[in-house]
Amino acid sequence: MRLLLVIKKENVDLEKQVNKLNNFLVLHKKIGIALTLLVFGSFTQIKAQDRVPFDQGKKYILADVAVVGKISFNNQTVITFAGLQKGQEITIPGEEISSAIKKLGKLGLFDEISFYINKIQNDSIYLDLNLVELPKLNEVKFVGVKKNKTEGLIKDNSLTKGKIVNENLITTTKNYIESKYKKDGYYNTKVNITTIKDTSTVNQVNMLVTIDKGDKVKIHSIDFVGNDKLSDKNLRKAMKDTKQKSLLHVLKASKFVQAKYKTDLEKVIAAYKEKGYRDARILSDSVTYNKDKNALAIKINVEEGNKYYFGNIKFLGNTVYSDQLLGRILGVKKGETYNGVLLEKRIADKSKPDGEDITNLYQNNGYLFSNINAVEVKTANDTIDFEIRVTEGPLAYFNKITVVGNDKTNDRVIYRELRTKPGEKYSKEETVRTVREIGQLGFFDPEAIEPVFKNVDSGAGTVDIEYKLVEKGSSQIELQGGYGGGGFIGTLGLSFNNFSARNLLNKEAYKPLPMGDGQKVSLRLQASTFFQTYSVSFSEPWFGQKKPVQFSTSLSYSKQFLNNFVTQRVDKTKSFNILTLSVGLAKRLTEPDDFFVLSQSVSYQHYDLNNYNTGLFTFGNGTSRNLAYTIGLTRSNKGTNPIFPMYGSEFSISAKVTPPYSLMNGIDYATLGDKEEYKLKNTIDRSNAPDANGNTVKIGDYIDAAGNKVFNYQDAAADPALVDQKKFNWLEYYKIKFKADWYTKIYGKLVLRTLTEFGFLGAYNQDRGVVPFERFYLGGDGLANFAMDGRENIQLRGYPNNSLTPVNDTGEQIGATVYNKFSLEMRYPITLKSSASIYALTFLEAGSSYKDFKNYNPFALSRSAGVGLRVFMPAFGLLGIDFGYGFDALPGTAKPNGWETHFIIGQQF
Repeated sequence: MRLLLVIKKENVDLEKQVNKLNNFLVLHKKIGIALTLLVFGSFTQIKAQDRVPFDQGKKYILADVAVVGKISFNNQTVITFAGLQKGQEITIPGEEISSAIKKLGKLGLFDEISFYINKIQNDSIYLDLNLVELPKLNEVKFVGVKKNKTEGLIKDNSLTKGKIVNENLITTTKNYIESKYKKDGYYNTKVNITTIKDTSTVNQVNMLVTIDKGDKVKIHSIDFVGNDKLSDKNLRKAMKDTKQKSLLHVLKASKFVQAKYKTDLEKVIAAYKEKGYRDARILSDSVTYNKDKNALAIKINVEEGNKYYFGNIKFLGNTVYSDQLLGRILGVKKGETYNGVLLEKRIADKSKPDGEDITNLYQNNGYLFSNINAVEVKTANDTIDFEIRVTEGPLAYFNKITVVGNDKTNDRVIYRELRTKPGEKYSKEETVRTVREIGQLGFFDPEAIEPVFKNVDSGAGTVDIEYKLVEKGSSQIELQGGYGGGGFIGTLGLSFNNFSARNLLNKEAYKPLPMGDGQKVSLRLQASTFFQTYSVSFSEPWFGQKKPVQFSTSLSYSKQFLNNFVTQRVDKTKSFNILTLSVGLAKRLTEPDDFFVLSQSVSYQHYDLNNYNTGLFTFGNGTSRNLAYTIGLTRSNKGTNPIFPMYGSEFSISAKVTPPYSLMNGIDYATLGDKEEYKLKNTIDRSNAPDANGNTVKIGDYIDAAGNKVFNYQDAAADPALVDQKKFNWLEYYKIKFKADWYTKIYGKLVLRTLTEFGFLGAYNQDRGVVPFERFYLGGDGLANFAMDGRENIQLRGYPNNSLTPVNDTGEQIGATVYNKFSLEMRYPITLKSSASIYALTFLEAGSSYKDFKNYNPFALSRSAGVGLRVFMPAFGLLGIDFGYGFDALPGTAKPNGWETHFIIGQQF
């Protein structure tokens, strides 16, 4: 058998090597020697066997090509890819064989490609094509890294079973891993990859990846040369992602990343431009590695230049807006210090999609094709004159608006939130607002929402927009168990946040429940040996399907038995029951702007006490009723992601009021409990005679209008329980709350949250007094826990739960009627993926609460500080932990409270 060519491909330029071979053969065709060739070049071997002479340029008819060797591909498919056909005329040696080798080599599937002459009959030739496939990956093992890191490395490099293993895969994997660890500061990372043949399988190998990270290399120093106007400290501060080693750099590690370093060099120049030094430039820079210290030293040589000032600023090309309006937005005046960064932001602020700049002024009013440029036209001494050249272009209109990626959520749920409508004038502001509204739905990954501009036609003045969405799980399950209050407490909660009530009777919609219409249904059961609570709620965000009016309703029932803490047994003859029903409507307003929402609700609570004597109420038998109307006004323009807003604010004020019963029932609460209020009913001896409730009545006992005994003639005053039962038969109060919440982006994704709260509970009739219900309890994690009296738990970390709440003379907490709270929270996201959002935080908080407004002092605050972590998973809601230090003493103590640990479960963000 005569060998034509053997090509062993090992990550080389195959085409170049085959061409080199052809040229070699042409060179030797005239001398007719027997070839035994070994051509070295980029690991490609070209061999001849049996010393067969080549007759250069002889033509044959290809009679047949037989594929030999163990391959997993169809023979005819291989021949087709090689470009060879029976009956074609080929030249030996010649272009046809070279071309076939090139085509097969480019597939990247074979380790060796060999053409043999099987036989020659007259002018016909029979060839054998011998192929050796590249091995496939069986398994991969990592040495030198933690097990939980290997999954990511395998995924990033596609090291899946069955992957073809060639030199390119090994090289790219090695380079990726080394580059990855270099970004984390491990500049001495060494990666060694070996392949071992798997003897248990055919043509498969196992890969062993050995990683030696070495020690982390940090930036030891950043020094500047030539800077007189700005100090080293100020220039280092301008470098946001390249920091030298310091204890102060907590959020920014002192690692060196080449791409970020180059960006930081530009920020150094920007720092000079902000101070008027337009001509500042970097003459040279160097990054030196000190092997002994295992650290980097950076030296930057700058030339500062002269300081400049703004001169005349003239607008050209503007017909839609006046020079005066554009000048106010530009905010730059003649004679001010030149600030190139500010000028650029006022023209087009790339850091804020909704920034107040000239570009957004045009783009928010239909001028998609507008272009604004600031051009220096004259420099005299230290003064620069500018022309702001405006190209307004034609008005643009939205044409086709589409949404993709919503597999579960119905189109109408998304389209009703869109602010960009076909036929309406283009507005960048409305496009940004649409992204926010879709993100606020909670059904999609807010970090992945992308408006894609398509078919932008300046001639027709139209633009299509496609909103790309990535759906995420929106339903949540709460399943908890624990021991507390003398018994086991279990909680089961289900929340379906994208429910579809209209498909309840559609069997095909149950996957496992009908979903997709944006409604919310919540079910919750909490039970122990001494209480049970059942609740169900429903909300429809577009009641009537025409306007953004949210309808919500809820129903709950609670039953609690008195627990004997001595015997640890429950007495089910002593119970406290609450039935609660609420209905509400919330409407999005258009004035003053459409960020405002007006909400109204009516709630009713029925309290039923049966021999339930505790410190919570002054009576152990009887009922109380709470019929209340709540009205609230909220303005929220928080950022796209409701879990981690990066900008915007939320302000709310609400009033919860009950009817003024004391103005209508004719009771004088000033004398309620006074003997003179009651008429002496008994003028004869009625010893042992019962009243309407079965109580024994004697001469001198005081009877009310219904014939019930109020108090004994020997008592100095009426029974407080009977008096309070009369006072609180229908609760009477008003409750005012205010909350302001700001989110400010400090740098990148570092966000400052500023929060202030105020609450006040008052009474219409001071003789009747403030009800013991609906009060504020300050301190701790702020979770609702188990409370039966409508109380509100206000978070103030660094102190035990409710510990900053007023108490009565016996030391029993009675709740506050007024409170205020202030909070600063710095947040930084670890990951904002749809599967799990995680962010770290540090906080400063202060607050106080009082039993009445007379004692209220908004400046006498309990202060705290600490750190925390939040994890949000769509299926389980928000989980977190805080470590807070209370700087002030608890009431009745002298020392600062110190450290407290708080676990956060399901708290609202």
